[in-house]
Amino acid sequence: MKTIIAACSQNLSGSRASLHAALRTMLAVPWPSQRDVRAWLQLLAVLQWVLSFLLLGPVTLVLLIYLVFTRFWPISALYLAWVIFDWDTPEKGGRRLACLRRWSVWRHFRDYFPVKLVKTHDLSPSHNYIIGSHPHGILCVGAFCNFITGSTGFSELFPGIRPFLTTLAGNFRLPLFREYLMSGGLCPVTRRAISHVLSKNGTGNAVAIVIGGAAESLSCSPGVTTLILKNRKGFVRMALQHGAFLVPSFSFGENDLFRQVVFEEGSWMRAVQQRFQKMMGFAPCVFYGRGLTSVHSRGFLPYARPITTVVGEPVTVPKIEEPSNEVVDLYHGIALPVTPADCGSEQRAVTPRGAGQGAQGQPADPRRSEQ
Repeated sequence: MKTIIAACSQNLSGSRASLHAALRTMLAVPWPSQRDVRAWLQLLAVLQWVLSFLLLGPVTLVLLIYLVFTRFWPISALYLAWVIFDWDTPEKGGRRLACLRRWSVWRHFRDYFPVKLVKTHDLSPSHNYIIGSHPHGILCVGAFCNFITGSTGFSELFPGIRPFLTTLAGNFRLPLFREYLMSGGLCPVTRRAISHVLSKNGTGNAVAIVIGGAAESLSCSPGVTTLILKNRKGFVRMALQHGAFLVPSFSFGENDLFRQVVFEEGSWMRAVQQRFQKMMGFAPCVFYGRGLTSVHSRGFLPYARPITTVVGEPVTVPKIEEPSNEVVDLYHGIALPVTPADCGSEQRAVTPRGAGQGAQGQPADPRRSEQ
């Protein structure tokens, strides 16, 4: 009996020693710091956003088509019935979800760059507004973060104002992606959708329109701001028809998030891009960013560059149901973020008014070149 007890005691002592050794080994492993954890959370937040915008719609469409030829075809049939029933919802202001705007992921998304919203003047909730957002960049990160997510404090800076952001109408034809867009407060950049928000949704609405559109993304390059403004007057006409005040907005640093191969005007590659953009609505940009594992590798994630979005002073606009071209031109010139002399051509590389410094504290590119 004594022999058995002695053997058990030796085994227990050996187990305790092994446990202590394992604990010492575990504690010796370098655990990630809070800074590293935050960095990875920020990277994952940006990753889910990029994947959602680039792949959610096409992948879901292919999946639903595939399911048609399987025993799970009722899923595709039910979703098709839902889309037919819900077809006009995007044109009627969408279906925003407050919980999605308050999603904690957006705080990590904001801190990755980081994105900052600067208020220069109050916006009264007794009026409606059209926010002219510049520039487009590759993926409109600044406009999305400030006007769709609540992470930068838009509701606190502009109490009583409901922001909307417009995007290509074709995006609302993609399954599941349309629900994703509407839940955040995006609506099609169509006359019908914008008119509905400005006329049938009360007051306190602010519709943000990226004036340069997809065509502007073809010329975006770090350090140079290229705006397409001269013939973009539809937003001014709509503002006059609804009496909506015009508000300029500029996101400094938007063009620094990606590197793009910019083809010269007149080249056959630029012609192909422009032709594709006119046919499909979006521009096929050849761009790259950082990779997932290293900032020095190439991938499709944006570089971590600060974005500062400045919302300017609202321009009071009278309500004129049938504004003349002269009146439209007048308010178009007032609402531009650059001086009229900079807009002698459809497209120019310009330095916006008040933009003496770039996003990195470097002087903004002073070049003026027709394209």
